[in-house]
Amino acid sequence: MSAQVRELAADNGKPLAVVTGGAGFIGSHMVDLLVANGFRVNVVDNLVGGRLANIAHQAQSGDVGFLEADIRDLKTDCPSFAGARFVFHFAGIGDIVPSIERPLDYMASNVMGTVQVLECAKAAGVQKLVYAASSSCYGLAAVPTREDHPIGPEHPYALSKYQGEQACFHWGKVYGLPVNAIRIFNAYGTRSRTSGAYGAVFGVFLRQKLAGTPFTVIGDGSQTRDFLYVTDVARAFFAAAQTPLTGRIWNLGAGKPQSVNRLTELLGGEVTYIPKRPGEPDCTWADISSITADLGWAPTVSFEEGVQRILDNIDYWSEAPLWDPVSIAKASEIWFKFLGDK
Repeated sequence: MSAQVRELAADNGKPLAVVTGGAGFIGSHMVDLLVANGFRVNVVDNLVGGRLANIAHQAQSGDVGFLEADIRDLKTDCPSFAGARFVFHFAGIGDIVPSIERPLDYMASNVMGTVQVLECAKAAGVQKLVYAASSSCYGLAAVPTREDHPIGPEHPYALSKYQGEQACFHWGKVYGLPVNAIRIFNAYGTRSRTSGAYGAVFGVFLRQKLAGTPFTVIGDGSQTRDFLYVTDVARAFFAAAQTPLTGRIWNLGAGKPQSVNRLTELLGGEVTYIPKRPGEPDCTWADISSITADLGWAPTVSFEEGVQRILDNIDYWSEAPLWDPVSIAKASEIWFKFLGDK
C-alpha cells in the first residue's frame, strides 16, 4: 500500500486539506468526505492505531497523499501542509487505562503533538484548523451536557485532550490561527480501531460475536451513551471548517443516548455482566443545540442503521483482541486502583 500512495496529493488545482490521523477511524472517513467534496488530502499518520487499508480505496485517484510520521516529529515547514486550506486534527493517543499508566506519553502526543500540528498549520497559513476534542473533559457531567458545563477531567487522557484543545485556542488568540474544536461524545462505525488496550465497547463486542462468545458488559447494561455514527461525525467537522465562525467549541453526539443493553440486543447474542467501574458515567448525552444552530448540522444515520452497517462489515474486527470477563477485569485493575473511591 505504501508504494501505491504518493507522499503528497497530486497538485491538480483542487483545494487541499490535511488530516492528521487520517488512516484511523474517524480520520479515514474524513478523507472520504473531503475527496467526495472535491478536495485533495494529505494524510499524516504514524499507523499505530490506523491502517493503510482504511484509505487504500483512495490510492489510485492521486487525490490522497500519505506521510507516515508521528505528529511530535513534524517539522514546521512540513510539505504535507504547504498550501492547505483546512487542517483536521485527529491524531493522538486514545484510551483511558493506558493514560493512567503512561501519562507522559499522553501529554507528549496529545499536547505537544498538537502544538507541533498548530505550528505547521500556522506556517502554512491555513484558513481553518478543526480540533478533535473529547467530551471526557467534562468528567461526570450533568446531562444533557452543554458546552459551558464545568470542566473536570477524571484521568490523564481527558486532561491531555483538554490541554490540546486549550493550545488550539491559544494559537488562535496569540497568532491569529483560525481554529474551532468539536468535543466528540461516542463515535462508532466501520473502521473503528481493532488493536491496543481494552477500549471502545463496539470493538470488544464485535470480536466476541465473531468468536461466538458472550458479550461482556461492564455494569448492568442500563448505562447509556450518546453514540453518533462516524460519517455524521465527519460531516460535522467539514461544516466546522467551512463556517466563517472561529474560536468556537461544539459538543457532538446524536442527542439521543442508547443503552448498552440496546446495543447487545441489536448485535444479537448472549451477555455476561461484570462489576461496574468507578468513575464511569451512567449517561453521556450531548446537548447538540449549539452545533445545529450554528452549522445547520444534524445527525442522519439512526442507531439501528449504524449498527447494521457495522454488522455488514464485521469481518474487519476478525484480528482484534478477543476479550473475556477475566481479561477485562485484569485490564481494569489500574482503573480501580487510581479512580476508585474518588
